[in-house]
Parts: sequence; C-alpha cells; structure tokens
Amino acid sequence: MFSHVVVGTNDLEKAKRFYDAVLGALGYGEGVSDDNERRRRYVYRADMGFFIITEPLDGQPATHANGGTVGFISQSASRVDLWHATGVAHGGQSVEAPPGVREAPFGSLYLAYLRDPDGNKLCALHRLAP
Repeated sequence: MFSHVVVGTNDLEKAKRFYDAVLGALGYGEGVSDDNERRRRYVYRADMGFFIITEPLDGQPATHANGGTVGFISQSASRVDLWHATGVAHGGQSVEAPPGVREAPFGSLYLAYLRDPDGNKLCALHRLAP
C-alpha cells in the first residue's frame, strides 16, 4: 500500500545512528545517503518501499506528528523485543504499554512502541499465527 514513509529530523547523523540500529535489529540494512544541492537525507530500502529520514526542505525545524505512528513489520516477536531494546539503548524512549501481545479484530499482534530522538512515534509489529 505504501511506497515510502519520510520523517524529519533536526540532527541527521544522530537520527541515522538511531535508525541504523533499530532497523538493523529488524534485519534491514544501513541508511544510504541521498544528498544533493537541495536536501540531506538517508534512505532505507525494503522489498516493497522506502523509509527516509531527512532535514526539512523548507529550512524550518522538524517536528513530530501528534497522533501519527510509523509501523515496521518484524519477522518474529523476539525481533520486536530486540528492536525495542536497541531503540532504548540508542536514545529512543519506550512509550505505550511494554512490548507484548495485543488483540485486534484481525488477529493477535506482538508489538512495541518507541519515540525516536526527534519524537516520532514508531512501532514494530509481528502478526502471530492464528
């Protein structure tokens, strides 16, 4: 459904260290620089899309979306736990309930939530077998 997700940052190198760590915990590679004369950003590639961290193009400070969440698919509950622990160790803040099972109308989910160093809300999610 999504081609890409972009979040802004006020400290691109700090954000890269955070996302290299937490996305690495989910099995994704490091961010690749995609700078040009207009922008500075890093791109993380997955099979079906991209996750991008960037300095805002308008030159204004980056702010997080209140009520917004970026969710990442995880291959296992243990990877969700690793993602969460790695995020906290790299400057993220644990939010919501602790990592664990949540029941939803479309099945059981194992998930965890973090805020990145810029305040963006993130989730790692593993769908449990019925």
